Amino acid sequence: MTLSVAPELARSRRLLTGYFAGLGVVMAVWGARMPAVQHAAEVSTAALALVLLAAALGMVAGLKTGGHLAHPARLPALLTGGALSLAACLVALGACRSLGSLLVTAFVFGAAHGVLDVAANAAAVRCQDTHGRPIMSGLHAAYSLGALAGAALAAATAHTSHTVLFAAVGAGAAAATGATTRLTRTLAGPALEPTHHPMTPVSDRRDDLSRPRLWLLGALAAATLLGEGAAADWAAVHLHDLGASAATSAAAYAVYSAAMAAGRLAGDRLTSRFGAPAVVRTGAVLAALGLATGLTGSTTALALLGWAVFGLGLSVTVPSLITAAGTGGPRAVATVAVTGYVGLLAGPALIGALASLTSLPQALLLPALLAAAVAALAPKALEKPAP
Repeated sequence: MTLSVAPELARSRRLLTGYFAGLGVVMAVWGARMPAVQHAAEVSTAALALVLLAAALGMVAGLKTGGHLAHPARLPALLTGGALSLAACLVALGACRSLGSLLVTAFVFGAAHGVLDVAANAAAVRCQDTHGRPIMSGLHAAYSLGALAGAALAAATAHTSHTVLFAAVGAGAAAATGATTRLTRTLAGPALEPTHHPMTPVSDRRDDLSRPRLWLLGALAAATLLGEGAAADWAAVHLHDLGASAATSAAAYAVYSAAMAAGRLAGDRLTSRFGAPAVVRTGAVLAALGLATGLTGSTTALALLGWAVFGLGLSVTVPSLITAAGTGGPRAVATVAVTGYVGLLAGPALIGALASLTSLPQALLLPALLAAAVAALAPKALEKPAP
């Protein structure tokens, strides 16, 4: 029995790796070519902010909808439908030439992203349960590597129309999804039933995740993703303020992302050996110290090192939080994801407001302080409650 299940389980893991990587590619291509989207539609910066808000609202709606629908039997349909919708919306975004069309398409794009995010993470929890060992960090590493690949692709095709790029990436994503539809259906099959609880998959049990613990997981996700939003929107500005060149400033987020991907690639092995609470706590302490050190220095090299250590330290946090939420089922995964994305979306604006009152380095101490809070609260959130 084990010999017949193992190959299918390995294929399921590779399939999910592809979904995570593809999502990273699509989101990076969309974000990297945002100026071209703005120029083609002839919208102001304020109007573009409304477009991004529409995408964020759509994502929240998609996360909530996906959480309600993500029963194991529906996961294949949600994965396939979410991926195809995301690909189609990317193509449509490349063809938008007005604010109205951008707002509508961005909302649907965000909703598709949310549904796919919940479905992929819920399926990943089931796959991890069946493996009987951590694999979530590696799957999230695939997203990070996909994002790096998407950013590199966008940079390499900077002189190509974004409409052509979006169409090509969307068509590729749709083709890959269509080619793996039959394999995706197996994610609802018995091969992903955990052997230690054959009648009740871990990802469907709700008796070991209390509401206070669920909200604590969400709060820690928000604190962590606030740091990610800070890195995405403010790392380059921080380097620029230190006198770095445009190229060096732009490299700050790439350094952060590469360090996070490296940490996630090693995260599963570390979690297996030391346990999620210890790994997340140690990483969060490292993140807090690294960013604080980078902010107190006055050199570009120290700042780059600080952002790299920050990304490395936080790399395993979100995969561990999603894993813990998975014991409460897909709705719990969606709740943690929604709460986390609040931090991702609101964080950059909050840091900007703080910077206007103090200075940017002082405002960026907020993510470092939140990383310290994650370190302090991680054991309570991640350790299994006593029976």
